[in-house]
Amino acid sequence: MATMTKTENSVVATYDSHAKAEAAVKELQVAGFDMKKLSIVGRDYHTDEHVVGYYNAGDRMKYWGKYGAFWGGLWGVLFGAGFFWIPGVGPLLVAGPLAAAIVATLEGAAVGAGLSALGAALFSIGIPKDSVLNYETELNAGRFLLIAHGTPEDLEKAKNIVQTTDMLTIDHHENS
Repeated sequence: MATMTKTENSVVATYDSHAKAEAAVKELQVAGFDMKKLSIVGRDYHTDEHVVGYYNAGDRMKYWGKYGAFWGGLWGVLFGAGFFWIPGVGPLLVAGPLAAAIVATLEGAAVGAGLSALGAALFSIGIPKDSVLNYETELNAGRFLLIAHGTPEDLEKAKNIVQTTDMLTIDHHENS
C-alpha cells in the first residue's frame, strides 16, 4: 500500500465536473504518472431516481448510480477506494491513497482541532488547515478534488500536466 507522510508534497486541483476530473486522471495516466500516487475525492449525490450501491469485488469496489461508470473506471486505475459519510461534509467517494489516510485517521481517532475525518486525513499528509477547510467547501459545492502525492519531481510532472486540463484551481503544497 502506498503510504503518505507529513513530509510529502502534494498538488491539489479542483474540477467542477466528474468528466473534467476523469479527463485529468487519463492525461496523468497517459503521461506515465504513477497512479499509486493519485487520489480523487467527490461528493456522492444521489436521489431516489438514481439508485446507488457499493460492493467489494475482490480487490476493487464496484459502484452503481448516477456516476457509476466514472467511479468504476477510476477504481480500476487508482490504488484503494472507499465510501465515507463525513459529518459536516456528507457522503464522499474517495479513490487513491487518501482513502487509506482517512481510514487511518478514523482508526486512530485522530479527528480533532475542528477538522472532519477528511480534513484530518488531508492535514496528516501535509495540507495546511486553511487549505483543508477550502477543499471541504469545494466538495460541499459539488466539485471534485484531484490530489497528486509524491516527491518534488513527481509533483512538477503532475502540475505541468494538470495545468493543461480544465481545472478550476491548482495548489502546490510543499512540506519539509
